Amino acid sequence: MSMPFYVSPEQLMKDRADYARKGIARGRSVVVLQYDDGIAFATENPSRALHKISEIYDRIAFAAVGKYNEFENLRVAGVRYADLRGYSYDRADVNARGLANAYAQTLGTVFTTESKPLEVELVVAEVGVTPETDQIYRLSYDGSVADEHGHVVMGGQAETLSVALGESWEPGMDLAGVVRLAVRVLGSTADGEDRTLSPQQLEVAVLDRTRPRRAFRRLPAPLLAELLGRDQAAGEADGRHGAAEDAAQELAERPVPGEPATTDAGADEATDEQV
Repeated sequence: MSMPFYVSPEQLMKDRADYARKGIARGRSVVVLQYDDGIAFATENPSRALHKISEIYDRIAFAAVGKYNEFENLRVAGVRYADLRGYSYDRADVNARGLANAYAQTLGTVFTTESKPLEVELVVAEVGVTPETDQIYRLSYDGSVADEHGHVVMGGQAETLSVALGESWEPGMDLAGVVRLAVRVLGSTADGEDRTLSPQQLEVAVLDRTRPRRAFRRLPAPLLAELLGRDQAAGEADGRHGAAEDAAQELAERPVPGEPATTDAGADEATDEQV
C-alpha cells in the first residue's frame, strides 16, 4: 500500500507563487506612465498582430505580460463584461475599478483552486477628465490588486526598471517626454549595455483624455519615429546655432588690419572715463 503524498498549504502556495513569478519574469516588460493628456503604454513587441496592449471600453485600456493565451482570454472576458454592463445599465457605469475587481476574483480563484496558476500580470487603466481622476490598477497572478499612481512596470526586470523610471518621471510630462522615457527604460539592461529600440520593435498606445469618447489609440511607427527623434533634432539644431554664434563672436573679436588692437584693460579704462 502506497503512502499518501502530503504537502503543507504554505509550501503549496509558495510553489505556485514561484512558478507564476518565473513565468511572468520571462516576458518582456510593459511600462505604463501618466502624462498631461492621458496615460501611455509601451512595450517591446515586434509582432503586429499579437498585442499586449488593448482597448477594453470607451476610456479603459488593458496591458498584460506573461502567457499570451492566458491574458488574451482575460482580455476577451473583460470586453464581454464591459459590453454587458454598459448595455444593461449605462456606459458611465463601466469603470476600471469594477473590471479590476472582476479580474481579481478570477485570478484568485484560479490560484487557490487550480493545479497551475495563471502566469499573467495585468494593468487596467481608466483615463479621467483630469490627471487626478485617472485610475491605474495592477493585478498579480494571485488576485491581489494595487492602486498605482504615476507609473507602473510589469514583467522582465520590473524592479530595476521601476527604480530607473521613478528617478526620471515627473508629473505633467508631455507625450513626447513619456514616450522617450519609456523607450529608454525598456532599452536598459542589467549589464549596463543599453539597447536602442526602433519604432518597429515597439508597441505603444495611449488613453487620450482630449478625445470625445473612445480615448484609446495606437501610435504607429512613423509617429513614434517623430516623437523619438524630436529631442535629437532639437539638440542638433541647438548645436548648429551655438556653432554659428561662436563663429560670429570670433569674427567680431578679430582685429581689423591697419588698426591697433584694443586690449581689455584699455577698454575698461575708456569705460571708466566715460562714466
